[in-house]
Parts: sequence; structure tokens; C-alpha cells
Amino acid sequence: MINYETIVQPQEFTVEQIFNNNEYLIPIYQRNYAWSSVEIEQLLDDINDIDINKTKKYYLGNLIVNERGINCFEVIDGQQRLTTLFLLLCFLNNQSINEGSLTFEAREVSNRTLNLIKARKARNDKSGYSENLYSQEIIEGYSIINKYFAKKNRESISEFNKKLSAIILVRTQVPKNIDLNHYFEIMNTRGEQLELHEIMKAKMLGAIKSSDTERDRLDKIIASTIWDACSQMNKYVQMCFPIKKRKFIFGKFWNSFDIDDFAELRCRFGEVKVNHETEFTLESILRQPVYSLNASIKEDSIENERFESIVTFPNFLLLVNEAVSLADENKDNDAGLDDKRFLEIMKAHWSSKDAALHFIFSLLKYRYIFDQYIIKREYIGQYRLDGKWSLLQLMSYREKKHYYKPYYLLTFNSTSRKSDNLKYDSEINNRLCWLESCLRITYTSPKTMHWIARVMADVNKNPDGNHIIPMLEKYCCEKIEESKYQIRTGFNIDRIVFTYLDYILLRDEFKSFREFQFQFRTSIEHFFPRHPINIKDADCINNIDSFGNLALITVSANSKFSNMIPKHKVEQYPEIINQSPKLIKMKRLLDKNGGAWDSSSIEEHKVEMFNLLSEEIKDKIGLIN
Repeated sequence: MINYETIVQPQEFTVEQIFNNNEYLIPIYQRNYAWSSVEIEQLLDDINDIDINKTKKYYLGNLIVNERGINCFEVIDGQQRLTTLFLLLCFLNNQSINEGSLTFEAREVSNRTLNLIKARKARNDKSGYSENLYSQEIIEGYSIINKYFAKKNRESISEFNKKLSAIILVRTQVPKNIDLNHYFEIMNTRGEQLELHEIMKAKMLGAIKSSDTERDRLDKIIASTIWDACSQMNKYVQMCFPIKKRKFIFGKFWNSFDIDDFAELRCRFGEVKVNHETEFTLESILRQPVYSLNASIKEDSIENERFESIVTFPNFLLLVNEAVSLADENKDNDAGLDDKRFLEIMKAHWSSKDAALHFIFSLLKYRYIFDQYIIKREYIGQYRLDGKWSLLQLMSYREKKHYYKPYYLLTFNSTSRKSDNLKYDSEINNRLCWLESCLRITYTSPKTMHWIARVMADVNKNPDGNHIIPMLEKYCCEKIEESKYQIRTGFNIDRIVFTYLDYILLRDEFKSFREFQFQFRTSIEHFFPRHPINIKDADCINNIDSFGNLALITVSANSKFSNMIPKHKVEQYPEIINQSPKLIKMKRLLDKNGGAWDSSSIEEHKVEMFNLLSEEIKDKIGLIN
């Protein structure tokens, strides 16, 4: 129970007052500084738009803290805004801040960056700062502020300074001796900034006891670093670590993960020396025009925009939990993917330090597997706008003497698999890409993506990945058999029946469909319409809802087809026909029958497709329909 006598009432501070004689610590469980130009410029515009003749107080937001000592506070919520204000005051050469006003727990690079920015600005001294260690994110934030004021004259900047006196932050101090983990949960329930996976991070880092030993301190830093790297789902995980760490964790060419447990991972991190290979010094970057800084990160920006993960990080955490469960024969195979029960499902992983460290290790291991063997959307070349399904692995190549860059090749590739059959590997890669994209467009809810956990668990057991396709084919056949597709008609037929059948047709006619891409198709199309334009056209059709008359297409395609008869659909919209191999089969039968599509055509196509499914199910799971 909270002792209300220990509650400190919220206090109002101006921007200057918030830092004056106060020290703020950003704890390690908080993410790194991440505000972009959108957030920073919006904050600056909000301040600049104030009319101080009319507005005496402008409330900028809340700052939630936990008192650690006299005038020393741990920042629980609001650190992005607070860091931005610190950088702003540095730029304005405000005397209310000093080198200890804002620090990051166990992040020396961030602290060194803040201190050097403060020192350089305060003394206007451009010499003596050849230090290579800096936070690119913080430097970029400072540069955005610099660019913003570069457009303004001295008078405008002076006026901006005056407006700071009207800017108010409300600092809320949590009760002393409060259970912070419980408080995080309360904040989340109330819809505050922290999300469920952030609560999990705090709980797990709390389980890694913060003692005075170097081992515990290092474990906490490693765990936080891995968590932050794995959370960036739209980049290959190797790219989320500094270059020197990559080779220690993922090998010389960044394409292996041969670490057995967290203890070995700790040793790998321990081998990493301080990174001195940064191209520019902090001081030189501060002196550069903003466009030069942007140019220096252009390549990373392109890299970040190229891929899109098919799951979010919170969903990935649940998938890792399920993969870990699958690897343990003593546990149920389905650990649960319901994000509404997130904390309940995941609570075992912060029950002890060993449990937390084991999950952190598993998180990195499965993230590496995920990037190699689970499809992504790739936005490149002709697919820049709409994207395509891709199944690629990341490797590095040496561009200069000591400079490595990433490149991507097929996951199944003779170069990396020591195979002599490049053509075979390419077909296997295509086949798995089709199979996974078939599943992706079928099971669109994160709660239903159990197949991803199965893939990760299978590769963990069989690292060559050769078991994935038969395992997933069996999984699909089980789902189809469970659906009782033989006795269903119309809209009652499960989507997996259509999508997996399309996959079979693709697989069996590989050369004809080499460039085929699954689309998100949710609309069941009646090839012969239920309500044709001319009623007499339906006189001879008595099995319109039969599987033989159905195909899965996009909603927009279904709208275009409208109530046309099959012959007109084929003639006017050939691109829609190409959305589904099953629909292509129906078109071929239509052509064979001279443009006619009747009850016998529907029955003939149904029998052919059901025979394909029956043989497939018999082959994969041993059942006879």
C-alpha cells in the first residue's frame, strides 16, 4: 500500500528551472535518444509560436521522476523531451545547465557526447576534441536544432530565449519506496507512454540484480544492448550493432551465430574494445553544416528504408517465447500469442536472473534466425513503392582495407551453403518464399502466426534450414484437413485451402510462375457470378457455391469483376486472373471449352483440385480423403 505521506505534489518548473541545481539520470531500461526532426521541430515551433504578451504559462508536458538523492532524479517518463531541452539550452548557451545536469546510466558514449556539446558551446572552443566516441542520435538532434536557428537572425533568437520563461514542465515525483515495476504497469494501464514490452524490459533488467560487481553491471548493459538491437525489426539485427561488435557476435562476414549461451555471449562482448574507427571526430561533425551530417548517414537511412518486418517487436517477443517453449519437450507447443495477455504469458522470464539472461540470449539467437529464414517486404528497384516478398541473408564484404559493408543474397545460396547446385538453391529459396507468403496472407492476425515460431524452433534444432519446407507443408495440410473443406461451400471455406492450393500449383509449375508474388487476397470470387447481369446466363448453373467455381482475389479485383460472366472477366482483366494460379487453371479450362463455363466445368475443376489436395494431404500427414 502506498504511504500517501511520502507523495510529493507535482511541481511546475520553467525550462531553466528544471535543470537549475538539479541532476537527472536516464536509467538503462530507457531507450536511447530517438527524436527525429519531426518531434524536435514541432517542439521548437510550439515554443516559437507563443505570444508572451498573452500567454504567461505554456505547458509543455509532464516529467515523471524517482528521487535518488538530494536534487538527483531518475527519469521514468519524459526523457526524450528532457534531452531535447538540454540540447536546446546548450545551443542557446544557457547557464542553468552544467555537465552533470543530464546523464545516462551505463552509457558512457552518450554522456561523453552531452558533456562535449556543453563544453564546446559554453567555451566556444573548437580545439582539443578529437574524441571519436559519440552518440550519432544525440549529435543529429543537436544538428537539427542548429539548422532550425540557422534560418533566423539574432533578434529572432533573442526573442525565442525570452519565450522560454513561459514554458512550463510539470515534474511529478513518484512516492518514495514505491515498487517501480508496479508503477510502470499503472502508467501503462492509464495509457501513458510506456508499452507492455517496455514494462517487460524494465522487469527483466530488474531481475538482473544491480549489484556492485562488474559482472552484474556488464550483464545488465549487455541485456539492454541486445534488447534495443532486436527491437529494430525493420533492419537485419547485425546492422543494429556497432561494426566491431558484429564480427565478434556474428563472425567475420556477419553471417553466423555459433554462440551457445549467455555466458559465451558475455565473453564475446568482453572481447570488444572501444570503437575508435569512426570516420569523423565529434568536434568536426559539430562544425559541419547539417547537410554534411545528413550525407554521412544517408547510407544507413537507405538501409533502414529497404526492409519491412512482417511482425512488430512485441509480437516477436511472444514468438520467441513460443519458440523457446517448442524447444522444451516438457512444455506445450502453443505458448500463446495473445498480446492482451502479454505480461501474463511472459512473466516467467523475469522470475530470476538466470531466466532473464536465458531469454535475452534466446531473443538474439531467434532474431538472427528470423532475419535469415522468415520473409520480409523489400522495397527496392521496381518494387520501391509496393514492395515484394524476399527471403535473404545478410553478409558483409570488404570495400576498403578495414571497411566492411552489408550485402544480401538468397538465404538458400550455394555461396553460403557450400552447394554446387545454384539452380536448385534458387528454386528452394523461391519455394520457401512462396510458402511463407502464402501463410502470411492467410493468417494476418499476430495471434495466428504460430508458423513463425515453428520455423524458428526448427532452424534452432536443424541449422541448415532444410527441414523448414516439409515442416510447413505438413502444418498447412493439417490446417486444411481440420477445416473439413470437402463438405464446405462458398464463404465457409477456410482461406488456407485457397492459398495453399495456389502454392501447390506454383510449386508444381515452377518455371511458369517464377516471378509470381502472393498478394493480400481476402475476397472469395465466384467465377460464374451469383447474380449475373443476364439472369438467363445462370439457368444451367446449379453449383455456383462449389469450390470449383471459387477463387481468392483482392477486394478491388472482386469489385472490378462485378457480375461479369467468366469469358468477359478473362478478356477484360487478365491481370486479375494472374492473381491466383487456381484462377489461371479455371481460365485454361474455360479456353478448352471454347469460352463456356457451366456446371460440368465447375465440377471438373473441383474434382481436379480436390484430388491435388487429397494427394498432398496423404503425402504430408498420411491421411486419405
